[in-house]
Amino acid sequence: MNSCVPDFLIKLTLGRNDHPQFDIGDVNGIPLPLVSDQAGDRLASLARHAWQIRRKLDTVTEISHAFLLPLALRQAKFEHLGLFDPSAIDDEITRIQAEIDNIAFALYGFSNADRAAALGAVSGEARDDADVDGDEDEAAPDIPSADALLSWAIGVAFGRFDIRLATGERVAPPEPEPFDPLPAKSPGMLPDGDAPFHAHAGILVDDPGHAHDLVRITERVLERVDMPVPADMQRWLQKDFFPFHLQRYSKSRRKAPIYWPLATASGSYTLWLYYPSLTSQTLYTAINDFVEPKLVDVVKEAAGLKTKGSARNREEERRLEALTTLEAELTDLRDQLQAIAPQYRPNHDDGVQITAAPLWPLFRHKPWQKLLKDTWAKLQKGDYDWANLAMNYWPERVREKCKTDKSLAIAHGLEDLYAEPEAAPKKARGRKKKEDAE
Repeated sequence: MNSCVPDFLIKLTLGRNDHPQFDIGDVNGIPLPLVSDQAGDRLASLARHAWQIRRKLDTVTEISHAFLLPLALRQAKFEHLGLFDPSAIDDEITRIQAEIDNIAFALYGFSNADRAAALGAVSGEARDDADVDGDEDEAAPDIPSADALLSWAIGVAFGRFDIRLATGERVAPPEPEPFDPLPAKSPGMLPDGDAPFHAHAGILVDDPGHAHDLVRITERVLERVDMPVPADMQRWLQKDFFPFHLQRYSKSRRKAPIYWPLATASGSYTLWLYYPSLTSQTLYTAINDFVEPKLVDVVKEAAGLKTKGSARNREEERRLEALTTLEAELTDLRDQLQAIAPQYRPNHDDGVQITAAPLWPLFRHKPWQKLLKDTWAKLQKGDYDWANLAMNYWPERVREKCKTDKSLAIAHGLEDLYAEPEAAPKKARGRKKKEDAE
């Protein structure tokens, strides 16, 4: 089935070439040739080799189960990583496919004309596929190598990815078998229990000079692996990273960003929350360990400038104005976090979108904010009462629904509340009496 022959035969029997629907009966109807042991062994060897090198291409894709390191590091020619040439891999896959096709042609006894027809159908379909406008979320746009490297470095900063694979301090896990279960973590992720590059409580911050400043930690990651540090790292983090990350971690209608920027109104101060580490205490940590200390520092610096009175120069006046604005925005951020925190008990089973919904006012990326605002409205309305978050905010409503909705009761572990409806009485069937003819 890895050759173009079965594909061609199915389309031939269906009488169409453009995106036919392959049903079980159609596949079963394909004649199978006698395959010698030699041909079978060769086909098996080629298929396995193709799977291995195709998987190698996925080792530079951050969202793949096979991810190891970003392309920029794989192409940096570190000795312990070995060479990585995507073009050479693509050429090898093409060569393997051609050999598989030739073996299949011989097994089926295809003439030269038959071969040309089969190969022409395949190339025509490839052109048709290229012309089809697909869902923009389903598309797999080329990821700039520099952006992919920075995304990986941010992942290392948060403790998601393991920098030791790039430094040679850790050897990559052995290659799995083709039919092994998918791993819970990709090989490039930090193994459970291992120390991260930077220890933190699930929160980093865009705040120069802070011990958990995301920009500086990311720069240290790049320095550690001898990669160039962009001069505009902070601007990229503030303006470009989250849109890039949101697109990267979205597929179809499922959007699942794992790095969450909660910011002041102007974006001058941003807390970055790591979704996998989110707990019921995260917002309190954000308030007590980040926002409040920052607010104290801002108030103190502003007070020092105010004492100068008319002696302040123009630069100090601008600084005081900026501090006054920042103080107001930090106060608002703190107050919003304090309002959300008491009832906020995230559960990862709810998924990213629902878990982030109560925080929608604090996201500054407009499309994501709008999506979360709509999600929050639906939660309030009762559309997602299966979610743990709904039980946290509206327990009476959810418990009442559990009395009549068995699936909802099971979802919340409240089967004892569910009451089976009384069975409707069966109607007795009576014989139709014949009326006496008068």
